[in-house]
Amino acid sequence: MTFTHHLSLMHGWVPTSVQVITAVVLIAAIGWRTRRWALMWLPLAAAVGGILVAGTNWYIESEGLAGNPAPRSLWVWIALSGVAIVVLLAGWRGSRWWRRGTAVMAVPMTLLCTALALNLWVGYFPWVQTAWNQLTAGPLPDQTDQVTVAAMQRQGTIPAKGRVVPVEIPNTASGFRHRGEYVYLPPAWFASNPAPQLPTVMMIGGEFNTPADWMRAGNVVKTLDDFAAAHHGYAPVLVFVDPGGTFNNDTECVNGKRGNSADHLTKDVVPYMNTHYGVKPAAAGWGIVGWSMGGTCAVDLAVMHPELFSAFVDIAGDIGPNSGTKAQTIDRLFGGNAAAWDAFDPSTVINRHGQYDQTAGWFDVNDTSTAGKPASRANDQAKAANALCALGSKHGIACAVVTHQGTHDWPFASHAFNAALPWLAGVLDTPQVPPIGLPQSSPSAAYIQTAAK
Repeated sequence: MTFTHHLSLMHGWVPTSVQVITAVVLIAAIGWRTRRWALMWLPLAAAVGGILVAGTNWYIESEGLAGNPAPRSLWVWIALSGVAIVVLLAGWRGSRWWRRGTAVMAVPMTLLCTALALNLWVGYFPWVQTAWNQLTAGPLPDQTDQVTVAAMQRQGTIPAKGRVVPVEIPNTASGFRHRGEYVYLPPAWFASNPAPQLPTVMMIGGEFNTPADWMRAGNVVKTLDDFAAAHHGYAPVLVFVDPGGTFNNDTECVNGKRGNSADHLTKDVVPYMNTHYGVKPAAAGWGIVGWSMGGTCAVDLAVMHPELFSAFVDIAGDIGPNSGTKAQTIDRLFGGNAAAWDAFDPSTVINRHGQYDQTAGWFDVNDTSTAGKPASRANDQAKAANALCALGSKHGIACAVVTHQGTHDWPFASHAFNAALPWLAGVLDTPQVPPIGLPQSSPSAAYIQTAAK
């Protein structure tokens, strides 16, 4: 593990230093010019910054991209980015070379600080190395190729750690255009040829995602390797799916205007894994884990398809598919078809289905309260978890709502997965993994900060 693996982009000296240096550069770029220049251009710069803030906030709200408030630093740096652009353009003529240089530097530096503030909100890049690997498409932990995996299995070579394999899953049933996906194979998968029938977990990320996010930002490969090492090489097989097709296509894992995502996950991915990797084909051997939007997907697909999935982990998901208000969601996802919305609304699906006989779920929500300072209000994510678990319990779904300290970001999602994995692996009957019961629902689950998708 290199030095950059320990450099946090969420807190500590790296983001603070970048922001301080940027502030100094911006101040130097503005400097003191003529009184006329200051009276004319600085108010315009402030106005441009304010317009950028208002426009960004309008876009986020109108598209239903987030529920939790953005950090103040995000709005500050968006505004200062506008200021830096105006200072560069308005102050270029007649400025000395060094001031022009600082003005040029101030623009990308303020944009970088905006990106750091945005990352503080969503936690997409917890570490410097995570960002570098994602931006440069660096190799994933334990990554290899299918040819090597097949050769290892034929030769009986059991690796000390699992292997991550890129896969191209045909979209024959769905017609959904998707990116390349990934499969994690635990060491025990290599123990025989054909492979032992292991359970499978479908992994779904957030609204803005790549199929590799759980491995890069969520650090899930290390979690799985450690788990397998503690259980004689056994862990579930994981398939990291693409629910969106592009980074910002918010499908909410439904079939609709933005593509037949649900069909891809249930009719393309599940049969492919059963056929190509010899996993347990029955629902008792299949689970789903999702974070944020993916959490909504997890509970939705599990209650819609008990014939395919028997367990789910919903990490900070919504009450149902969400792309704004209910009316906006019906329009954006389903082209105004309210019946289609009903078909993918978990509460409606549960009530229509009746009793479930082999479905279990773990709802995980984040608690932002600190000692002596409880979270200010109950919110949508907490209400969703408690409402869905209560409704599910009445219909035979064993479930619990679990609270963990943290904010709505990838480090929290990683921690939640780590906590749920022993239960999930056990309930899916993973060899060498003893089944354990669901934890007691957290009494503080109602005091949770609402989640960005």
